[in-house]
Amino acid sequence: MAYTLYLGDAAYSSWSLRGWLLLDAFGIAFRSAWVPMYSDAFTDMQTRNAPARTVPALEIDAAGALVWESLAIAETLAERHPEAGHWPQDIAARAGARSLAAEMHAGFHALRDRPSMNLRRIYDGFEPTGAESADAARVQMLWSWALDRFGGPYLGGSSFGAVDAMFAPVATRFVTYGFTLDAAAEAYVRTIYAHPSFRRWHAMADAGPRVLPRYDLDLPARGPQDAPRPAPLSAMRHEGDPAGAINATCPYSGKPVQADSLARIEGRIIGFCNPFCRDKSVIDPAAWPAVMALLDRPA
Repeated sequence: MAYTLYLGDAAYSSWSLRGWLLLDAFGIAFRSAWVPMYSDAFTDMQTRNAPARTVPALEIDAAGALVWESLAIAETLAERHPEAGHWPQDIAARAGARSLAAEMHAGFHALRDRPSMNLRRIYDGFEPTGAESADAARVQMLWSWALDRFGGPYLGGSSFGAVDAMFAPVATRFVTYGFTLDAAAEAYVRTIYAHPSFRRWHAMADAGPRVLPRYDLDLPARGPQDAPRPAPLSAMRHEGDPAGAINATCPYSGKPVQADSLARIEGRIIGFCNPFCRDKSVIDPAAWPAVMALLDRPA
């Protein structure tokens, strides 16, 4: 089964994050088609994928079918990959997870507006409106109920599910804008930030060169290094001869290693096919199984 997933900018597109997690977190192979938002290329993509209006959009290559809207993508994947575990097996947990996911998809308009997803910033001094605070309180109540009812650490129980993909961008908003969280919500945010697929997405958002000022607020801000992610391995960019790398081909693409795309990770020189592959790896090496395999370490 071959899939193409159309995605917007990783740092800002909350719905794209949901679509990515619905595939990557469940071990479903797919091709990422990145389209810069607010660009002619994005307009062209919208025209080509009509009546889908935005991202994510999932193309089922063999069937010539296109699925848009995150809940529709979740249900399509669950139908085609029942073994993947998008929804809990337990009937009560499944009912709860689906209800929470649907409420997230349809609601929380205030929380999804001004405090938009921005993985590049952590603001100081953000003051939520009454509507934003009410949405945040409702989210925390739902999280607390689900974690208590189904045992955690995820909202449907012991395994990451589609409902967690739906709420992951909310977790990032709580971090970016400094919302006050109860203990259960704070623990759940850390659980999301520790998930390997989320870590890969965040690393790509950090490494991406494109900045969209429309997502920035006029407030003091720190960078993403203060996000509650697991401590990274020792890694930095490296300048030198590609012949000194432990690999001759990029661990992601299989293309030849390039001189401008070297990294020193845990004391070993690893080469990549382009600077973006290098940078996303330097940001969080342990998030990438292909890098960990080169280091002979478990992912």
